[in-house]
Amino acid sequence: MEKTTVQKNNGKILKGVVVSTKMKDTVVISIDSFKKHPKYGKYIKKQNKIMAHDAGNTCKEGEIIEIIETKPISKNKNFKVLK
Repeated sequence: MEKTTVQKNNGKILKGVVVSTKMKDTVVISIDSFKKHPKYGKYIKKQNKIMAHDAGNTCKEGEIIEIIETKPISKNKNFKVLK
């Protein structure tokens, strides 16, 4: 009987644009979202920058990539690059 191991990860998957690749094995991703103001109804653009682990720095600036939430890798890194 064959055993197959499946890695179970229920972390968030986010999509964003690579802003910086200057650190070793780390990329900075900018994620834009629109939130509706509760009282006035106007849509407000919100920008969030997230650091993610990218072994070997394979991403280039300006690329659109997917990241997944993982256990903390360092003080500021809680995400890994998927694609």
